Amino acid sequence: MPYHFETARAGDQLRKESVSPAEVALDVAPPVVDAPARVDRTGVELKRGAFLNTIAMLASNFRGIFTFLVARMLGPAALGIFSVAWSTTDIISKIGVLGLDNAITTFIARSEAVANRARSRALFQIAVVLGVAQSIVTALIVIIALRLFNNRLHVQPQMVSALALVLCAMPGLALYRISTAVSRGMKVMQHDIYSRGMTEPIATTLAFLLALAVGFKESSPEVAAIVGTAASGLIALTLASTLFRHVPAHTDDVSPLGEARALIAYAAPISIYQLINAFIARLDLLMLGYFVGRAPGVTLATVGVYSAVIGTANGLRKVNQAFNPIFAPVVAGMTATGDHETAAATYARLAQWMLWILLPLVAVMSLAGGTILLIYGPAFRQGGVWLGIVALASAINAFVALGETVIMVQRPRLNLLHSSITCTVAGAGLLFLIPRFGVMGAAFGILLPYLVQGTLRYVTLRWVFHWKDSWSDIRPPLVAAGIALVPAIVCRIFLGGIVGQVTSAAVFLTVFGVQWWRHHTHRKDERS
Repeated sequence: MPYHFETARAGDQLRKESVSPAEVALDVAPPVVDAPARVDRTGVELKRGAFLNTIAMLASNFRGIFTFLVARMLGPAALGIFSVAWSTTDIISKIGVLGLDNAITTFIARSEAVANRARSRALFQIAVVLGVAQSIVTALIVIIALRLFNNRLHVQPQMVSALALVLCAMPGLALYRISTAVSRGMKVMQHDIYSRGMTEPIATTLAFLLALAVGFKESSPEVAAIVGTAASGLIALTLASTLFRHVPAHTDDVSPLGEARALIAYAAPISIYQLINAFIARLDLLMLGYFVGRAPGVTLATVGVYSAVIGTANGLRKVNQAFNPIFAPVVAGMTATGDHETAAATYARLAQWMLWILLPLVAVMSLAGGTILLIYGPAFRQGGVWLGIVALASAINAFVALGETVIMVQRPRLNLLHSSITCTVAGAGLLFLIPRFGVMGAAFGILLPYLVQGTLRYVTLRWVFHWKDSWSDIRPPLVAAGIALVPAIVCRIFLGGIVGQVTSAAVFLTVFGVQWWRHHTHRKDERS
């Protein structure tokens, strides 16, 4: 069905008079009569996209080799310094990207829904230029500030030096995030396999070994991070560019300045809550770095151990990356056509899939955390208990991120409100717990805000968007986990050491696997 760009512009002009700036950029929805065909393709799109994103997620875990090498060759203190510096850079990079990575996915998905490929190309170019330029300026400002106020920061000098160096990775991060978001907006998920999944871990690991060989020593992890992110960003840009190879370079229908304004207006609230979310996710490690020598048991070495705990538990956050990149453009299209019932059903389906994956991973990390951390060295075994708590927090964060996506494509300002409340809870909790309980306080201090965040998003979906409860969808994996946990805990109590940890984890996986198979077989019988 023909759909002219001028029509979309007219619709946008009407909305400017009655909606907030964050909603000005919304395009006119494609005709509702097209919705049934799109709904029929939803299951296939989700499964194909989730499969490709899972491959990318698994491939990206090869960066764990880099973390392993840093821990083994430089020790937990060096790993702790780099982890704090990288966490800080990740937070600051949100300012540079300014939410363009999430916003561009929604914009391009809507542009593609009306077959306006020329506008998609223009949006791609605008987002890349804005994101990289802002990241360079932001990095320079922060580096200059660090040099000027170095003596007033009251933190370890090694951390300040590492941060000043690793900030140079920000342009590469922006290039990767925006280019990959463009590919995802086009529902092309495999690009991330090559950029983040393969290029980044390989380039980072090789750069680390080379930097160590030529004498960078303690600065080798920071140098490797700069090289790895730059390589990943360039590959992501090259792959995204191939999607527009046969699209005209210029079109009279697209105003670069107008598109840039609309993009920034939509991205602004997203940028703020992304920054807050990144701050929350890294706040426990940053606070531990600040309290080195000031809280019970908090040293550079224990910060390094805790950073390994976070790195291991963050694998649970990546489970969301298997579903969210394809879910975002799909749900954006559904809500654009007003098909909220199908969007809610799709959300419930993905929520169940995620629980079947997250629950056994949390159980394994909780039951055998000390054994898992031995891969980094004997000194890291003390983090076993911390791993169970942080793993639960990471799983909750990954699960409720689906709700964040639903809210983002419709009412992004609500996510900003949720993140602000969560950040306040996280800051207050960590400031109270770390000085009193050290690293254990940091672990519980990051679990609390994610429980609050999950509650806020549930309330929004239930009472603001009027989506029905999906207890019947999430009940099977929760019941299966409860059944499997009983014999696993018995084994953990009566068997000690590594044997007890491995046995209890194996028992849980076995019982849980049987429960999943029964559920899967029952669903197949119902469909046949």
